[in-house]
Amino acid sequence: MPKSFEEFLSQLSTTNSTLDYFVDFDKIIRNVDSISIKLNQLNYLIGQENLESAVVNLFKENKSCFSVLDIIIAVRDNRAVLDDDGNIRELYSYFETPELVYEYLVKTGLADVFKNKQVKNLVDFVFGIEVGLDTNARKNRGGKNMEKAIGKMFSKNNIPYQAEVRHTNFPELIHFGKDVKRFDFVIKTKENTYLIETNFYNSGGSKLNEVARSYTDLAPKINQYDKFEFVWITDGKGWKTAKNKLQEAYTHIPHVYNLKTLPNFINRVKNEL
Repeated sequence: MPKSFEEFLSQLSTTNSTLDYFVDFDKIIRNVDSISIKLNQLNYLIGQENLESAVVNLFKENKSCFSVLDIIIAVRDNRAVLDDDGNIRELYSYFETPELVYEYLVKTGLADVFKNKQVKNLVDFVFGIEVGLDTNARKNRGGKNMEKAIGKMFSKNNIPYQAEVRHTNFPELIHFGKDVKRFDFVIKTKENTYLIETNFYNSGGSKLNEVARSYTDLAPKINQYDKFEFVWITDGKGWKTAKNKLQEAYTHIPHVYNLKTLPNFINRVKNEL
């Protein structure tokens, strides 16, 4: 049956999100646990009427606890900021003296938050911040979700596969130069070795054109070898913003599937096992 690109395009999924896609609580718990002692020490500042004096006392007791003040304003790295004189200084430099710590608290607004007890416990507060920051990782989890979903489908159909396989495992593939290519899955049957790449794009962007172009170049390098086939499994409504490049790849790569058509590939593999 001839491949129909328009049909392929119409089948693209609006999402591949599962319930565990939204928040990685295991990672969040690890992040909070790693600084929980310091956060508990900073709890001393909550409700203090003379916050400046409390900062001095806590700094004398354990100045290292102030090193986690950045996460309390939802910052993970040592960013540069402008001071009142227009000078650029590192955020972490505000944690070096009690005077600078107090300035940091006042100018970020944390001083009022602490004084008015609008935060009861900084460990719980940072847990919430980590949940918010973790949403930035969702884009990366989208690709991992695709790999997970496809791996489950292979397993459900009793198809043996290897994951995260380097092309150097196949010495007969000599057209990659010095670059090491890692494939998401490899499936070996009696007739073929399938080298499989997977991805999912919820949104568009220049990266999609680059991905389609790179796979269009990659496929013939693999398919020229007897009993080797390149397979691309991709999905997501983001492709509708880059459909010209996707169509070019779809035309030139014999094995392109989305989640809707993936059973066609699975049936092919099962017939070759």
